[in-house]
This record gives sequence, C-alpha cells and structure tokens, in this order.
Amino acid sequence: MTTTHYADAVRAHYTGGDLSARFFAGLRAAGIDPETLQVNDLAQYDQFHAGGADATRALIQQARLAPGMQVLDVGGGLGGAARLIAHDAGCTVTVLDLSAESCQVGALLTAQVGLAGQVTFRQGSALEMPFPDGAFERVWLQHVSMNIAEKALLFSEIRRVLRPGGLLALQEIVGGAVEPVLYPVPWAADASISFLLPPAEMRALLAGAGFRDVEWHESAGPAGGGPQGHGPVAAPNQPSAPPLALLVIGPQLPQMQANVQRNLREGRLVLVQAVLERL
Repeated sequence: MTTTHYADAVRAHYTGGDLSARFFAGLRAAGIDPETLQVNDLAQYDQFHAGGADATRALIQQARLAPGMQVLDVGGGLGGAARLIAHDAGCTVTVLDLSAESCQVGALLTAQVGLAGQVTFRQGSALEMPFPDGAFERVWLQHVSMNIAEKALLFSEIRRVLRPGGLLALQEIVGGAVEPVLYPVPWAADASISFLLPPAEMRALLAGAGFRDVEWHESAGPAGGGPQGHGPVAAPNQPSAPPLALLVIGPQLPQMQANVQRNLREGRLVLVQAVLERL
C-alpha cells in the first residue's frame, strides 16, 4: 500500500486512541441514547466539515445521487456523510479511510442506526485505492485533500475507480491569495500535514487527471452550518452540550474554528464545492 512520510501524523491528528469511548460518551452528554440512535440525531454531531449536514445534503443534490448507486467516500472518517448519502439518497456507500480506528468506530455508529447493509468501511490509502477500475458511479471527497500532498495521484486514483461518465462530488478547502494560513485549523495543528493549493491549480490538476467541470463554486466568506462555521451543529435542546468534534479533535478546536473563519475572511483560505464528470 502506498504510504507517505506524514501518514502517521494525519492518523494521530484525527484519532489518538479511545475514539469510540469518547464519541459515545459525548452522545450521552448531549442527551442522546446510543441504543435508540437515529441518522438524523447523529447528523447533528458527525458532520466535521464546513456547513455541517446542510452542506452534505446540498452536495447530495448537486451530485444527482439516486437509489442503488455505488458511491465511494474517500477519506470519509467516521462515515457521517456516508450515512446521510445512504439514508437520504438510498445509495450503497463504501467509506475508505486511512485510520483503522475511524473505520471501526464508523462501523459501530452505522450499525447503531441500522445502515450496516448500505454503508461499509475499508481502511486504506487514497493514493492506492483497494478497488478495481470503474467500481463506482460516484466518488465523494469532503474536506480530505488538505491532508494529501500528492493531489495529482489522488485525482488519478479517483478517476480510475470511477466509471466513465461518473461524477466526483467535492467540498474542499484550498489556499487563498493571502499568506500565510493561520494555524491551528481543524485538519492540522500546523503546516506539516496541511497541503493547500490555490483553486486554479486544483482545477487544473483535476482537468489534467481527466475530469470536466459540471459545477464549480468558490467562496472566500465564512462557512456556515456548525459552531464558528466549521463542525457539527449543537442539538437545539442541548445548547450547553459540547460538540462531539471537541471530543474527537481535542481542546484546540475552538481556536481552530476561529482560525478557519479568520482565514476565510482574510482570503487565506477558499472553500470550493464542485461536481466534475469523469471523461
């Protein structure tokens, strides 16, 4: 399997051990019984990206997902987006993630909401995907490429596993015109595991890999949806409950969220949401 010199640091940033215990304890602290967990309950807490569940649902519409489609969620972590895709669009989703721990916890959560038959998890590298050519009708990439330096290889692998005419749906944070980026941010405590390209370079790499734009939207303004615009939305009846992202990422999360907003506001970061066709 293809590995990178920074892979262990990326894994450690998102997990760090005891993830299952921390996540389920966080659900209970928020007043949610894990034994009666529903997808829409969990969606308030497991969408660790700009815009939260609303952004995921918007991208589901843009990607023209339909029941029965085979979808690959690259770098899908705990499977928050994958569960919404399965629940809302009726797709069969495979989550590929670098972290075995994230896959294990994601599978537990998925079983708790009754979607184990539609969402499965596979540990592996996005740079050498363990799937045959043309295995999927859609590929989903949501807040992942920031942690991958070899973007040309990433996009080449995505194209390989997509069927001709299949779609790549992405929501990614890229570099802005102003430097430097202020750290920490939710995907990186410092620049050592953060690899940001300007949107034009990202777009050129995608075109070079064999993709055609269907939709391409850029936003340099604050991202909405979660606390400080990044992360899960607090339960409306539990305003004092800590967001589960705090338990997953750690006590630096408030500063990370504030930095994301400042970086976006000052043009240091840009949010891209796009759908591209595999040629």
